[in-house]
Amino acid sequence: MPAEGSSAQLIERDKKSVSPTIYRYTDIAFARGSGSFLYDFEDKRYFDFVAGIATMNVGHNHPRVVKAIAEQAGELIHAAAHVGYMKPYVDIMEKLISLAPATLNQGKGILLNSGSEAVETAIKLARAVSGRSMVLAFMDSFHGRSMGALASTASNSSYRRHLAPLLSGVEHVPFPNCYRCPFGHTDHDRQDCCGTWRNFIQMTLDKLVHPEDLAAIIVEPIIGEGGYIVPPDDFLQTLRDFCDRTGAFLIADEVQTGMGRTGTWYAVEHWNVTPDIIALGKAIGGGLPLGATLARSDLMDAWWPAAHGSTFGGNPIACRAGLESIAIIEEEKLLDNATQIGDHIQSRFKTAQKNLPLIGDVRGMGLMIGVELVDKQGQPITSDQIKHIIKKLGIAGVVMTKCGQSTLRIAPALSITREIADEACEIILKVLKDF
Repeated sequence: MPAEGSSAQLIERDKKSVSPTIYRYTDIAFARGSGSFLYDFEDKRYFDFVAGIATMNVGHNHPRVVKAIAEQAGELIHAAAHVGYMKPYVDIMEKLISLAPATLNQGKGILLNSGSEAVETAIKLARAVSGRSMVLAFMDSFHGRSMGALASTASNSSYRRHLAPLLSGVEHVPFPNCYRCPFGHTDHDRQDCCGTWRNFIQMTLDKLVHPEDLAAIIVEPIIGEGGYIVPPDDFLQTLRDFCDRTGAFLIADEVQTGMGRTGTWYAVEHWNVTPDIIALGKAIGGGLPLGATLARSDLMDAWWPAAHGSTFGGNPIACRAGLESIAIIEEEKLLDNATQIGDHIQSRFKTAQKNLPLIGDVRGMGLMIGVELVDKQGQPITSDQIKHIIKKLGIAGVVMTKCGQSTLRIAPALSITREIADEACEIILKVLKDF
């Protein structure tokens, strides 16, 4: 029998009571966290290179976030936004809007419980206000696992298994991946993209989705769970142009890219493109469940009262935690840190790539970095192989996950130091060299 209070005992209890649908990347049981580290029940320390899947942007248990949570818990835990007004709800909404790009910084929004819910709200808003039914989404995208968001998700068929039909009216087109071009073209990079994806979108509008029926195009500015794929530089502007020509709305799913992950508050800022609607989640709650949908004021004002809502959306404690996290990112200049440390991590893997054929591609922005692992033929390594590597990394002391078919996902806290990043990179590279 495992020892009382041990990691092994907790894992054994979990297997008896928790559905196996909750997939675990590692065999580690987490007892506590601090900054860029996690600790198991035996107090072994792990470098956290996933930050709760791009959620703990200011690190684990930041004392200011802990204090804000405790203070709010002593004042008001829950009252429900539908019943009356709550200051933390208004405070964080004002802050999120003030940080938004261009016309959206005069917009309005609604608070929810998660990124998936924010995506569903964005689609619902676009359909309700436009009076149109169709949505264009992208292959490799991940927008959530609830039935509406899942209809837009196209990163793994396992998510859809036995679930058809999903929300109707969603069509998918290929996302431009210049390293592994979906059209079979080679020798291209983001500045020299084949551009075939533009023709594919136009063909879809010509043959499948009439422009007058198109309510929205939904896109992750950088593909997240599907592989941390950075698009060519004209991609988002082209989508903006398609929306402007058809009267559709551009929805940016910034659930994973938002709140500084890529070195800017919103990833769309890298391309100077302003969407009509933004979906947020993950990091905006400072580690607590919180989502948000922001939109132009004219769109939100056209949505009639009681058309949407959420019992727990905008919970005061989550709002206070999120507000404090945003303040920390601002005051500690963590956007700059994300850019600088992210560039450094990428340079380390690109240098190692010269002598390590296992590393096929290194890409990303800020602290949203993907390291794609390939076999001798340049094809993605197998699912079993990437799982084996992630397990080995956990044993070696680095917590990571994959994204896409064979890409290591690097998404530590934005507060990570260069020294900690270097120590973790050394462990990762040693595991890869020994593979």
